[in-house]
Amino acid sequence: MRMARAFMKIVRFFQRPKVSDRTLVIVLAIPSVLGAITVLALGDARLALGNVHYLLTLIPLLIRRSRPVTTLALVAAVDAVSILTGLVDSLNVATPVALYSMSRFTPGRTTAIASAAAWAFYTLLLELGTPIQAGWVTTLFTVALPVGLGQLVRLRAELNERGRREIADAAVRAERRRIARELHDVVAHHITVINALVGGARATLPPEQEVTRDALESAEQTARQAMSEMRRLLDVLRADGNEGPDAATGVGADRLPALIKEARSAGLPAHLTVTGEPVELPAAVDHAVYRIVQEALTNTRKHAAGARASVRVAFESAAVEVEVLDDGLPKDEGTPGFGLGGMAERVALCGGQLSTGPRPEGGFRVHARLPLERA
Repeated sequence: MRMARAFMKIVRFFQRPKVSDRTLVIVLAIPSVLGAITVLALGDARLALGNVHYLLTLIPLLIRRSRPVTTLALVAAVDAVSILTGLVDSLNVATPVALYSMSRFTPGRTTAIASAAAWAFYTLLLELGTPIQAGWVTTLFTVALPVGLGQLVRLRAELNERGRREIADAAVRAERRRIARELHDVVAHHITVINALVGGARATLPPEQEVTRDALESAEQTARQAMSEMRRLLDVLRADGNEGPDAATGVGADRLPALIKEARSAGLPAHLTVTGEPVELPAAVDHAVYRIVQEALTNTRKHAAGARASVRVAFESAAVEVEVLDDGLPKDEGTPGFGLGGMAERVALCGGQLSTGPRPEGGFRVHARLPLERA
């Protein structure tokens, strides 16, 4: 397990764009450096200069993601000097890499213009330097293959990103509908109680207190209007949703032990720690606590390999804190979950703060602090 975690850390390190580009340049440069040392030892200065040309074309690849067109221009300039002076008579591996990077990291119109310019430039360059029969055909393939591959990878990445955004948007919309239903349940209950209390108070007033009676009657009408508008808004939110009833309605912090037990049954080692004196939470906060833990454990099962989870709920005088930690490694075949967006919506509606992200020692952390209203 430790070896697997260490291996994954190394893989993630080399997947960083800057590290990946530097590694590529170093790997491509090693044979040339060794070759230059060897030919210098043999006294072949011309061949050593050819190796220097190769190294100079590799240096611009360090900025191939941030400035792909500039990278291609610099590589082409070095190629032009070396071919026209007779130092080399062909292109090297840096040229197709620069063409691929230009196609992969620039918009389609810029790619088309730069590709046409590169084809014309290298056709003329090879014609002036080392003319060959049907050189324009050779140059066409030299330019078209890496450019086509870069466009294919770019298109696939854009389609995948668009699909992820659509899934995320759908998940957020569904979560908002569920939140709206929960808020309806919570607020409707309290408005109904207020309405009943105001009606009862109005009924017990003496006949001479007309001003107070009118004020209470106005409060009743306002409460009924609020209930009507809330139901109308809920109908609008439900209009495009066909999912079943929300599983979170009616559950709260007191259901966390059962949730932990369910997670264990599903194969996720988890334990719960409660600190402070448990108090009765407002309904919205109570539901939020449960859903935060539920979503965090679900994400751990889906997106982490060999994970163990710990849940901590801390009751304070003015707030309740929820923290879910895991030590799992992300699965390569998994895609990131989108429940964090809905989680953030819940915390925001409760006036709280949410922080999520990887832990320095490995794994993932979800932490929420939800304020409590006190009378």
